[in-house]
Amino acid sequence: MIRGLKAPSFMDLALQAAENAGKAGEVPIGCVVVRNDEVIATAANRTLTDRDPTGHAEIVALREAAKKVGSERLVDCDLYVTLEPCTMCAGAISFARVRRLYYGAADPKGGAVESGVRFFGSPTCHHAPDVYSGVGESEAARLLKAFFRERR
Repeated sequence: MIRGLKAPSFMDLALQAAENAGKAGEVPIGCVVVRNDEVIATAANRTLTDRDPTGHAEIVALREAAKKVGSERLVDCDLYVTLEPCTMCAGAISFARVRRLYYGAADPKGGAVESGVRFFGSPTCHHAPDVYSGVGESEAARLLKAFFRERR
């Protein structure tokens, strides 16, 4: 987690979730959904734990947030995630109508926001959030590199 004198930022909380996922053997990706400056959902990758290919941190967090809000539309919510979302997650973010997306490390192989298919720029995309990349990038990249280095 990024340490400092201030209270943890929302990305710090996502990074902590990512770190916990890595300790559990999952790819270290964490996600936080925020509404009115309050965290309403925190999640980490659960694909191995749940034996679920859709168990990405973003999907798990969006499901939890939608339950808390009582709607599949999260129009006044912001999402913080440690890695650039894949196509599946970008699609879910779009369908949920998330207001803003903040992500840490770019994913040139699997990302779909500013890499790969660039989902939000597609003419068939229903909704594109405001996107802010590189938030907590160095810490997110460090967690991922360390995780995969240990497995080689």
